[in-house]
Amino acid sequence: MALTKMLIEELRTFSNAVTIFSTDTKLTMQGAIARVCMVVAAAILNHPLLFPKENTTIPEQDDDILARMKEHEERLQAERERLELEISLADKEDLNSGLDSYGWYFWSALSLVIFFTIEVCRQDLLPGETPDPAEDEEGGTSGGSVSAKHLVLDKGVLSNFCETSFHPFISESGRVREFVEGFADDLLEALRSICDREVDMELEDFVGVGSVFESWRVSKPLTCDLIVPFTTPEPYCFQFQLWCGVPSDIPLDLQGCGRIKLTKTSGNCPDCLCGKANLGEDMLCLIHNRSDGNKADDHALEELLCSRNTAFLSKDQVMKWFQISVTKAWGRISHKYEFELTFRNLDFPGALKVRFRSGKVIVLNITPAIQLENTDAYFVSHFPSDSDSNSDVHWHLSFTVYERNLLKHMAKTLPENSCHLRCLQLVCFLHRKQTGLTGRSALTNYHLKTALLHLLLSKSSSSWQPRNLDQRLRDLLGFLQKSLQEKRLSHIIIGNPRVPAEIRVPTMFLTTEPINLFRPLVLQRQTYAKMVEHFQDMLRNAPVLIQEYTPHYPNGDIYHGLNSATES
Repeated sequence: MALTKMLIEELRTFSNAVTIFSTDTKLTMQGAIARVCMVVAAAILNHPLLFPKENTTIPEQDDDILARMKEHEERLQAERERLELEISLADKEDLNSGLDSYGWYFWSALSLVIFFTIEVCRQDLLPGETPDPAEDEEGGTSGGSVSAKHLVLDKGVLSNFCETSFHPFISESGRVREFVEGFADDLLEALRSICDREVDMELEDFVGVGSVFESWRVSKPLTCDLIVPFTTPEPYCFQFQLWCGVPSDIPLDLQGCGRIKLTKTSGNCPDCLCGKANLGEDMLCLIHNRSDGNKADDHALEELLCSRNTAFLSKDQVMKWFQISVTKAWGRISHKYEFELTFRNLDFPGALKVRFRSGKVIVLNITPAIQLENTDAYFVSHFPSDSDSNSDVHWHLSFTVYERNLLKHMAKTLPENSCHLRCLQLVCFLHRKQTGLTGRSALTNYHLKTALLHLLLSKSSSSWQPRNLDQRLRDLLGFLQKSLQEKRLSHIIIGNPRVPAEIRVPTMFLTTEPINLFRPLVLQRQTYAKMVEHFQDMLRNAPVLIQEYTPHYPNGDIYHGLNSATES
């Protein structure tokens, strides 16, 4: 409409120019001609039929718009006829001087009429209506994607599925935890007995982390994750270099990592006086009474655990030492147990598998770790879900203890029998089933748990009532879908000021820049594209998978027994 008004104004200017032409100079006429030609050229070159734009939305047809356009067309026609009359009169007065100029005006007017006709008819010439962009922003069905917000979930089916599929794991997980804790204590005690206290690392008590210890594991075999911290013998100690420290030379793609330097304390310890006073030649320090040929003074520990020609701890060297030590320790206590213990993955030394004579299997991940000073953050050689190999001297900093404490803290404020763990179990179940159908992807259960913790911090406690299971499940899937679209999933602890003070996370980690868990995957386009496709397939198949794995009677009624659908 604005363009039409502009053309009519130009025509009026053009008419006035004709009147002036008879009494003014030819220079004014040429200026008017130039203006009309520029408008015509701009209108034609920018017309959507000549140069169509992608994703251009077509205005909706209605009778009112068409009527107004026809009215403008009639006005333009009348203006053209009046213009031709004035031109014919002017030709009689000054035929020789104005012949060429009037010809330009005539053709310009004719071009405008043609353009206006095209404008009236373009509704019929252009293809059909394009999708509403607002629908795409909401995760609509454009491009074959599925919206998590519009996922059809039946409350009754969800409730019965959780009861029949997840309830048996509550009692079974308790028995498995009890067995694993007893076995790990025995194994680590045997490992301490075979270590050389002067050149080997000193092992501390294990820390249970992960899904089994957080009560949301839903798949078999049950997998227990343990962190085993170790410390240095005297006179060694650790010095830590964090990615968020100042200054830091750790690359951006290794955010969340750090380096561990093995140093000596000059043969002295804070509680010993031998380095602070002259005891004389006849006095010996019982703490530091070591001969010159002692193994600890021969750099045996550096050669055993550090990267070649550096003082930084090597993940490969530590894992090799740990694997050899675990093998020797199992050799000492294997006669006490009636099961088979094997390494599931030689690259990860603590990836163990226990197989009983009955055929039952328990997976055990014992990960060597180093505690960061007086915190509950641990440097670990690897994560169980690792698929890539980073620098040998850069260790992951794990906040799993803080995450476990956060989950427990939030559970205290939630309603009785809240649905937060059920939501996580359902999403993990769908993810595992989709992996069985289309293969592995970079999406992990850790990503799913991180998304749930973000929702727990952002939603009110009352919204997690058991009856809201279907709504919260859609919210969780929607949060993951949005995170994948934005290519960002922030770490739940690092750089998150919303973490309650009761968790006691060090301030330096809460105030630093957040870490995007998807960043390493985004840099690998094919890997990330496969992960997005995996999630879309999971959304599409979710209602069918839940319905299929919910036990039914032959007559169609839902079965209320305790048979686990997750074993299949």
